Amino acid sequence: MLDKRLYHHLVTWLGQWPPGQQLVVVGSERRVLPAWDGHVYPMVGVGSPTGTVISVPSPRTAAVRALADLPLDDLLEKLPTALGLAGRRKAYRGVFRYCLDPTALPDAGEWVPFDDPVVPQWLRPFGGEVLIAREPSTGAYLAGVGIKRHDGHGNELSVGTEERARGQGLARRLVAQAARRVLDEGAVPTYLHSFDNVASARVAEAAGFPDRGWIVYGV
Repeated sequence: MLDKRLYHHLVTWLGQWPPGQQLVVVGSERRVLPAWDGHVYPMVGVGSPTGTVISVPSPRTAAVRALADLPLDDLLEKLPTALGLAGRRKAYRGVFRYCLDPTALPDAGEWVPFDDPVVPQWLRPFGGEVLIAREPSTGAYLAGVGIKRHDGHGNELSVGTEERARGQGLARRLVAQAARRVLDEGAVPTYLHSFDNVASARVAEAAGFPDRGWIVYGV
């Protein structure tokens, strides 16, 4: 049975879940509204072993549905044009993971405001509080996690580690720590990465985000 937090997240984020068939195209006002970072994402999709939901702006629903019988690679290539975005690269896809039971790793960081002077630039757009690990002797930033607050039911984690601090297990500990907080707040933590990002996949697996064969799509 699908976790109710994940169910509500997917319904809110996409406009429909479950798919009910191999591919469903739905129109959603969320595709024309600013997302967690203030940008607009005109297509978001999630695929599971039982089917795929592609979420697009409502006025573009018919144009995208007309592509539904194409092989997936062809559909992704033609999606930008169907969305009125000719000239953009074809839609991307990656691994969609979620976690209900983070690995029992020790905490590695502290929550600080996003605008704390120690927080690097890449973490600031996440807003709220971010999770960072510091060098014990100097207090310098080593690694961090930001939370993409998509809605009240699902929050996506993003992690980054300074090169000098890699190989110490910081990323997996921070991701597990952040996942516990998201779950404590009543949402489900998700983790997305490209298929060829082996390092990110290892972090996810170690933190308690298994690969269930789910896929994320986007433009």
